[in-house]
Amino acid sequence: MTAPSAASPRKAIVIGGSLGGLFAANLLLRDGWDVHVYERVADELESRGAGVVTHPELMEVLTAAGVDVADRIGVDVSERVTLRQDGTVEDKRALPQTLTAWGRLYQVLRRAFPAERYHNGHQLLSFTQDAESVTAVFADGREASGDLLVAADGLRSTVRQLLEPQTKPQYAGYLAWRGLVEESSLSERTLAELFPYFAFGLPPREQMIAYPVAGQGNTVEPGRRRYNFVWYRPADQDTTLRDMLTDASGKVWPDGIPPPLIRPEVLAQARRAAREVLAPQFAEIVEKTENLFFQPIFDLESTGLAHGRVALLGDAAFVARPHCGMGVTKAGSDAANLVRALGTGVDVPDALRTYEAERHEVGRFIVGHARALGAYMQAQTLTATEREMAEKYRSTEAVMRETAVPPKTGRAQAD
Repeated sequence: MTAPSAASPRKAIVIGGSLGGLFAANLLLRDGWDVHVYERVADELESRGAGVVTHPELMEVLTAAGVDVADRIGVDVSERVTLRQDGTVEDKRALPQTLTAWGRLYQVLRRAFPAERYHNGHQLLSFTQDAESVTAVFADGREASGDLLVAADGLRSTVRQLLEPQTKPQYAGYLAWRGLVEESSLSERTLAELFPYFAFGLPPREQMIAYPVAGQGNTVEPGRRRYNFVWYRPADQDTTLRDMLTDASGKVWPDGIPPPLIRPEVLAQARRAAREVLAPQFAEIVEKTENLFFQPIFDLESTGLAHGRVALLGDAAFVARPHCGMGVTKAGSDAANLVRALGTGVDVPDALRTYEAERHEVGRFIVGHARALGAYMQAQTLTATEREMAEKYRSTEAVMRETAVPPKTGRAQAD
């Protein structure tokens, strides 16, 4: 198949309007495709209150997607620090990085994509494909057809469930408390000893990481920024986690409870635990976070990324524990590799097989590396390999060296 003429661009259907979908949509549009994005949420996606670590690879993809990365993507830090439980410094490490937030990246990618091509309130029901095209069918009866369908619909991907019903997220044995606190609300001590850094706390079998990000309206003006944290804690799936995922009515939310439904006593217990096991500076940011919430941590590895005219991308394909800080970067790189493969002029299914060959190995490596980084926090380690990894990444130096840093693999770096 030869490349289509400019008068008849190939059509792409992108399922999922979050970061992975917007990466794919922007890159495809700039490569000459007729692209439409279909997001199941009826209203504009809200900020998820999550920080994002940037890497050079991510900046390259953002530029290719039409984003001006000079437009203050985030907050720059130059050092990492680990605090003991008493709040004193255990170790420091120089590592310049730019730290941003999910909301900021969503804003710039959404702005780069034409609004008339982004459709909210489209819940995918099914899809069909043949040798010439693929058609998405939505819950309200609407349909969309094209040459390509990109599944960027996340951890619980409807597309992946239709293609690979046997592939399911696996609970890692621990959860992450998360939140954002306003810079202006912090004490002088915490502002001086914690806020300027990418900071770590390492209680036994737990881990706290925290760093500054943009504030309301994505401002990076000093005094108006926010501090983001992720606090990992073991939780047995059948007892502790199940109780925490149960709302006041008794309903259990196995995939993750909506933050407003977390019971007050669960939130109170988390704040008590922070005072007991974390440095005072960390305990303060947990105490002062108004919208405190938690998420179970999952691993997921898809069997394949190419299914005829359908490509899996981002979290729909692989979900790595957050320790690598590579989730958003991986989604962007998936999209860049997909568009590059499609630009060779070959038939779409052949291009997707090339994409799969390039990205499947990378996805598996990142999942495995993140699993190793988090092994010492699992409620139980069942194999000799897991025990070995737990010991390897237990030290302060190893955690600061490896967390939120691109894994050292020639294949991953090359991509």
